[in-house]
Amino acid sequence: MSNPVFTVIAPIFNELENLPLLYQRVSNAMEKTGESWELVLVDDGSKDGSTELMRQMAAEDDRVRPVIFARNFGHQIAVTAGMDYSRGDAVIIIDADLQDPPEVMLELIEKWREGYQVVYAVRKERAGESAFKLKTAALFYRLINKLTDVDIPLDTGDFRLLDRKVVNVMNSMPEKHRFLRGMGAWVGFKQIGVEYKRDARHAGVTKYPLKKMLKLAANAVTSFSYVPLQVATWIGFIAAALSILAIPIVALLRLTRIAQLTGQATTLIIVLFFGGVQLISLGIIGEYIGRIYDEVKGRPLYIVAEAPAADSAGVEQHQNLPHSK
Repeated sequence: MSNPVFTVIAPIFNELENLPLLYQRVSNAMEKTGESWELVLVDDGSKDGSTELMRQMAAEDDRVRPVIFARNFGHQIAVTAGMDYSRGDAVIIIDADLQDPPEVMLELIEKWREGYQVVYAVRKERAGESAFKLKTAALFYRLINKLTDVDIPLDTGDFRLLDRKVVNVMNSMPEKHRFLRGMGAWVGFKQIGVEYKRDARHAGVTKYPLKKMLKLAANAVTSFSYVPLQVATWIGFIAAALSILAIPIVALLRLTRIAQLTGQATTLIIVLFFGGVQLISLGIIGEYIGRIYDEVKGRPLYIVAEAPAADSAGVEQHQNLPHSK
């Protein structure tokens, strides 16, 4: 059997209520392309019956290819696994909650046919999200662009189309703490954005609470920037400079007795301040060292309990343990 033209990847974590409509809308959209396609569903440790439904869908339609993790490994790793198992000339990443309308995939495909190799969807409007989420998301993208060394398109997520060349390059990047939209910007190639209106979640609750958003932000900064380390260095230089300047001033005040330099409270505050600066600096350094430690351990990004045939070369790179069908 020849490889399909398009692969649609959807990471799944407790999306039982969304799966039937996701399959229906993806199918309806992809049928309009007139090309062959497949739907790779990556089960990231679901507990709500999503796994069983995915197996049923695959039994009824061989274009559905479930990849079932041994446990939860996280959204970015699930998308990575989908890319490893993808076979299409173009790969589309979409979330299962239907906030990203599958119909927009046709616009992404149109740009791909024009010769673009990365087509990212730009969120022009975002329905059903709180003011706090909108503000923090806007701040996140702008802060990341200020701190990182790559130009990540504003107001974009993982909803995008990647040409096979781009997928192969990203599959060759072995880092453990993955920020895929940053990686997609870093690899280059011919890129363009397509604006769309993001819908409210169809059913269920968000799988990206504040804690996970902060972790994603940390991965983005540490993967693409040394700014935190540079900030710690500059704080150290400034503190040292202030200390050096203070020596003659204190000596002069003591000799001339212009001011009384007594007060343990002042000394305690200064000591606590510089102690806090040192601990923050050590924490920043420790964050980078911890990520180096994760890299050198050499563990696979994910473990697959059940998957279709390993017909993608990238599978052997990121997931080198045997898996059952």
